[in-house]
Amino acid sequence: MTWIKKRTIFGKTPSRRHPDIDDLSSIPLFSGLDGTQLQKLGRIARKRSFARNQVVFNQGDEGDGFYVVVEGEVKVFKLSPEGREKILHLFRPFEPIGEAAVFSGQRFPAHAPANRSSRLLFFPRQGFIELGGSDPTILLNMLAILSSRLRRFAEQIESLTLKEVPARLASFLVHLSEEQKNPNGVVLNLSRGQLASLLGTIPETLSRALSRLAGQGLIAVDGRRIDFLNRDELRQAAGALCRFSQ
Repeated sequence: MTWIKKRTIFGKTPSRRHPDIDDLSSIPLFSGLDGTQLQKLGRIARKRSFARNQVVFNQGDEGDGFYVVVEGEVKVFKLSPEGREKILHLFRPFEPIGEAAVFSGQRFPAHAPANRSSRLLFFPRQGFIELGGSDPTILLNMLAILSSRLRRFAEQIESLTLKEVPARLASFLVHLSEEQKNPNGVVLNLSRGQLASLLGTIPETLSRALSRLAGQGLIAVDGRRIDFLNRDELRQAAGALCRFSQ
């Protein structure tokens, strides 16, 4: 039995209900599609609800389709040989999960439990491929999302291999502020442990990085709230490479 299955609270909760056009029109993956195209997508999609820690899919499960988060959050991670989590991404509303399975037909490469109570839409691979064959615009949208995802993971790999932890943290904070549309700071929407895993470090090192940025007069930390005291210098800190790479 795998680690994630031990933490599962309930099994998947499939629903026979189809989403309506309003559910689909707010998803960037389907931007630019007309009402008829959205109706076709709605006919193959399924609504599914997941409790906190409930498995969406496990590493090695058949990639029989992809999901889009409607509400809540899904954590995608891999396990080290020692059993430690390495979070790859936290997927939030309107982000697709597992879409590479649509094209590759391979198994899911990571674990994905709901990080909190969540509602997702599931699109079965076969139905989506058939729909895309008759309407290529749908697949072109998917390719654009995949290209964006590849760029983001390339940046993540660069950050983990070339930047020290304070620079990784600064980069994360700048990106999160853009996501939250607040240039003056952020409210952390994940635990310190999850943030440490996302940055490829441990909580103790993360705490030291926060203290270092605060000591440099770049941020002020108050629980989950982090105020930016000097956004320009924080951006500069985000671009700093490890000493060995300079």
